[in-house]
Amino acid sequence: MFRDQLAEEFAPYAVLSGDQLTRLEEHQSLLRHWNQRLNLTRICDLEEMVRLHYCESLLLGHALPPGPLRIADVGSGGGFPGIPVAILRPECTVDLIESHSRKAVFLREASRDLPNVRVIAVRAESVKGNWDWAVARAVRPPEILKLRLARRVALLMSSPDLPGLQGPDSILRSPWGRDRVVSMFHVKPTLDGNVGST
Repeated sequence: MFRDQLAEEFAPYAVLSGDQLTRLEEHQSLLRHWNQRLNLTRICDLEEMVRLHYCESLLLGHALPPGPLRIADVGSGGGFPGIPVAILRPECTVDLIESHSRKAVFLREASRDLPNVRVIAVRAESVKGNWDWAVARAVRPPEILKLRLARRVALLMSSPDLPGLQGPDSILRSPWGRDRVVSMFHVKPTLDGNVGST
């Protein structure tokens, strides 16, 4: 049921291969199992999970430019949007940044068969690196935009949170969640040459 619904819901954007559907289903099964002991998600209804976790994450991955990208998923939690993005875009490398140690353990287990995924178990503010894109969901947008991780940022967020943010370059509306959007930002370099919001 998960596979069929996911394939059907995401079909207007891309056809998911059998291998991609299998990997996404394995993640979903592991997420449900671990969620009994660890609060990874409040969304437990299968249809809502498909739409709000998987389809929205895949939409973000689909909206990123083509080619091999280095992506940092900030506050990955249960692996969203990073794991679906990594499955959809195997040519990209995805680093899941998660400071909560038990969630990081889950992420390591969930990504051990994904060669393009790495887990970084520290606070995002402490991470050193330079990615092409930083992505996030369920993290306050201003917090992500002030990090110095990438020149481009893609956020799964609610459209009522857009006012007050320095203009996104583009906004893609999600057909699955009420007022949900993928917002893409360009983060300007600071005076010292590092990436940061100005």
